[in-house]
Amino acid sequence: MNSQLLAAFEARWVPRINTYLDENLRDCSDRDILTAAIRYSVLAGGKRLRPLLTLAVLTTFDQPVTAAHLRASVAVELMHTYSLIHDDLPAMDNDQLRRGEPTSHVKFGEDVAILAGDALQPLSFQWIADSGLAPSVIAQQTLALAQATGPTGMVAGQVADVKNTGHQLDLPALQQLHREKTGALIHYAVQAGTIQAPVPAPVAAALLKFADAFGLAFQIYDDILDVTSTPEQLGKATHKDAGEQKNTYPELLGLDGARAALTTAVTAAQTALREASALSQRNFDLLASFLTYFTN
Repeated sequence: MNSQLLAAFEARWVPRINTYLDENLRDCSDRDILTAAIRYSVLAGGKRLRPLLTLAVLTTFDQPVTAAHLRASVAVELMHTYSLIHDDLPAMDNDQLRRGEPTSHVKFGEDVAILAGDALQPLSFQWIADSGLAPSVIAQQTLALAQATGPTGMVAGQVADVKNTGHQLDLPALQQLHREKTGALIHYAVQAGTIQAPVPAPVAAALLKFADAFGLAFQIYDDILDVTSTPEQLGKATHKDAGEQKNTYPELLGLDGARAALTTAVTAAQTALREASALSQRNFDLLASFLTYFTN
């Protein structure tokens, strides 16, 4: 049932998110090659998981999604795409494929790919700032995004990732790496919804516990897929992490141990939603449906 709930929510919102991105990136730069590079990566597909999480929080709390809410919610996809472009670069993971297509630096050259990422990062803040939401909401959401993606968030996690390649981290250090590199932007996506709705502080705290457990599960699941899937299934190279001596959950815990850690993270997310429900007397089936991502 939950998977059907998620599928219906995706069918409603993913086309709207994609249309919004398409229409609002047509004239995002006065440099044609920069516009082309930005659009190539942003419009290449993807689950749109992060804006969907924000919109799911708004839906759960009966907040109508106005044009302002949509703009501020979709902005996270620009930041996410910037991180993917830079993560694929030769100096980082040196990936040739992303979502089944050549990566940005393969298509446009390393220089333009870097600059496309550089442009997308401030553009995400611009979309929040000029969304038309209340100034206090804009300020809170801008701060949250900066904290999630800056030197104590996503970038810190990326540094830990590249600088510990070939050096086996223990479990707490690996969890911290992924809380920053992957989890921080997922945490922000839920937080953006709690800011926009707005959600009472105790309930928001429980939802952020859900977000953190979901982010951990997301990374563990991605690590498992790297071991068990084919490039055709994932749309990107597989089995790279072990070959490059990257720190992953299967590498540290074994495949069975990684699967057990995934189950633990999903259980923690479910527990957090039960806590949020008890505090708010609301139904969180929609957010719970996102956990079927790890079973389908």
